[in-house]
Amino acid sequence: MPLSSELTLASSPRAAADARRWVGEICRRLERPDLIECAELGVSELVANALLHASAPYKVRVRGTASHPRIEVVDGSTRPPEPPNHVDTDELDVLLTFGRGLSMVAQCAQAWGATIESDGKIVWFEPAPEMSDAGSVEWVIDRLDPAAPPPSSPTSDGTVEVHLAGIDVPLFVSLDRQYNELRRELRLLSLSHQSDYPLAGDLTAMFANFERQFPESFRDQINDAEARGLPRVDVTVPMSREAGPIFVTMTEMFDVADAFCKAERLLSLARTPRQRALHNWLLGELVHQLDGSGSRPWTGSPRSAAPSRSQWAEQAGRAGTGG
Repeated sequence: MPLSSELTLASSPRAAADARRWVGEICRRLERPDLIECAELGVSELVANALLHASAPYKVRVRGTASHPRIEVVDGSTRPPEPPNHVDTDELDVLLTFGRGLSMVAQCAQAWGATIESDGKIVWFEPAPEMSDAGSVEWVIDRLDPAAPPPSSPTSDGTVEVHLAGIDVPLFVSLDRQYNELRRELRLLSLSHQSDYPLAGDLTAMFANFERQFPESFRDQINDAEARGLPRVDVTVPMSREAGPIFVTMTEMFDVADAFCKAERLLSLARTPRQRALHNWLLGELVHQLDGSGSRPWTGSPRSAAPSRSQWAEQAGRAGTGG
């Protein structure tokens, strides 16, 4: 089963020791004693590095699965970590000394890197069964994608005013959080495991294209409703008629991603049934309204799903012939 555990750390010298004990206990519960040494040493180094060079809040997380756990150290600084330098020291010195930089993490990891977010960063690693003599695994820096520019303003003939009525705001926010986690997992796989997961790069590009179809006003209206504590909101945005096939494709791709998550081929959790129902309704509304249908409000049921690729082709064919 996918796992997600988190420990908030105090801004004190005890933080590294606390993180070390906590991570070691999780490895034992996962029945992965082979990872304990590298997991404990790696997290100690990351926490020490965060205390020395970053700012609060500090957290340590264990995510992924028992087969592929990933340890993350979160801090409040957006400054990227310094590239690691080779450490020439004996094993005893390694085990007794913390804060030697990220070189030690590279020796403990099968894959590792950092994600720079808007309010801090995450430095992560996948612990190896044993330390390597030298950190030969290349690290990767994963920055949040810059805000996607709004779509270019097409002619009036190519624009449709889409009205999404009655969006469940808390449910959409939870869906958006799940989506962002999925996007991050795919970016990490495409950066650090491209040869093992070639599809991750393709999906990452598809998701980026999907996001570009939404004007900034879509996010602005959702964020405003969340800030005001509204349970439901109506959102009206201009969309390009040509985006319809993209939404059809992405409806299928989200189902594929759910299947990968359930099979533990991705570390993210699959969408819940309610999240999937809202997602399918939203994508379905985009497809139907771009094809000329009227708005149907969200009712909490999954009945308004997007058409399949073959159904879209059939609809497009009827539209092209005037039938």
